[in-house]
Amino acid sequence: MADTVKVIEQCEVSPPPGSVPWTSIPLTFFDLPWLCCPPLKRIFFFNFPYSTQHFLQTLLPTLKNSLSLTLQHFFPFSSNLLFPPKPNPPHILYTQSNSLSFRVAESSADFTTFVSDSPKDVTALHPFVPVLAPPHTLEDGTFLLPLMSIQVTVMPHSGFAICITFRHVAADGKSFHHFMKFWASVCKSNGDLTLASLAIPLHNRDIIQDPKGLKHIFLQELLNFLPENVESKGEIRDVPTDMVRHTFVLSHDHVEKLKKWVSIKCKSHGLELPHITTFVVTCSLIWFCKVKSEEIKAGTVLFNDDESYILAFMADCRNRPEFSIPLEYFGNCLVCGNAEVKRSKLVGGNGILEAAIAIGSQVRHLQRGTFEGAETLMSNFTEFATLGKHMTIIAGFPSLKVYETDFGWGKPEKSEVVHVDNSGSISLSDCRDKEGRIEVGLALQKSQMKKFSTIFEEHLAEISVLD
Repeated sequence: MADTVKVIEQCEVSPPPGSVPWTSIPLTFFDLPWLCCPPLKRIFFFNFPYSTQHFLQTLLPTLKNSLSLTLQHFFPFSSNLLFPPKPNPPHILYTQSNSLSFRVAESSADFTTFVSDSPKDVTALHPFVPVLAPPHTLEDGTFLLPLMSIQVTVMPHSGFAICITFRHVAADGKSFHHFMKFWASVCKSNGDLTLASLAIPLHNRDIIQDPKGLKHIFLQELLNFLPENVESKGEIRDVPTDMVRHTFVLSHDHVEKLKKWVSIKCKSHGLELPHITTFVVTCSLIWFCKVKSEEIKAGTVLFNDDESYILAFMADCRNRPEFSIPLEYFGNCLVCGNAEVKRSKLVGGNGILEAAIAIGSQVRHLQRGTFEGAETLMSNFTEFATLGKHMTIIAGFPSLKVYETDFGWGKPEKSEVVHVDNSGSISLSDCRDKEGRIEVGLALQKSQMKKFSTIFEEHLAEISVLD
């Protein structure tokens, strides 16, 4: 059972008065598909072996002030998503009355449990997750949706958590972690922006080229889309009571031996060597273990081995020559790759190899023609709705360096993607303890997680004998 939290303060945080003018930001073809995406939730845990009162008097004022200073550069997060009367397209609008919801709470939960990699009930994190402020409608029928909400929860004499709920239509993972690291840097410098070490975000949407007219195509697909469909505040939907989340860690040695194992298997079968990277082999192992661990419950129809299973992953288009989009660009800049394998092959004796070939092929395909990955962004959400459990989505990249988010009191002890417990996603990130390690986060029912863990450990043992 999840422990409840005691709310200490509920307030609004906005950019400094007069620092941001009235600004309207159009949605690009990179943004529009994410209108269909439920709110994202990311949590960070930090050590703090002092009382709640000490936190409120020392850290909280700096946290709030540095957030305000950060929002003058990342103002879309304190803006609203607007759905004006049709046929006008949705867009993001910042006005000087805008702010984001900021809550401070206290919990008696055990901090050490949250920062461990061991399995834990998925509901344990739910009280730490903020909900987005409710939408409202203007007199002319324009529908407004807030884009971000933050909750800070103190666990006295042990640590605290910062959890953020935000809408993907405002920003992708690269932009979100740019925001988090910028906020952390400003906080660490005690509000001195001249000492903040990160670049200012770029909000100019004119640099997004759209030679295939994808924005118009996506807008046409969204004509019958109702804004109420994205009204979800980010509240946690019902999840099975026996569901647990678990973090698995792959060492640098594990990854290198996985690469070698895939290479050996390819050569032994006379196959062309796939695109072998850390991302490819990590996703191959995890996808194989997840599907292999699925149970057939009594009285249900057997799995169809001819059915296709899809692993969907995103690729960042910043700094790609065909787009000319700088790294500092703020918003969404992702294309989608879909690796597809029949179930019979994926759960077979060469399942990891089949997965690596399919994923590697998609990675190469995106490198050759990223616009094709952009064209599938909208259809992916439709496919996920119809395929359900047959589609697994990879959330995050180790290259985002989540554990470099330092507010001045050291690296996070733990960071997790909360929404993996109801989205069918698997999260990937860097690891706090050692360079080159990969953290894999997922949520499954207890019986399946036990099988997953056994299969995972067996395959790591199999490759560990390689020189």
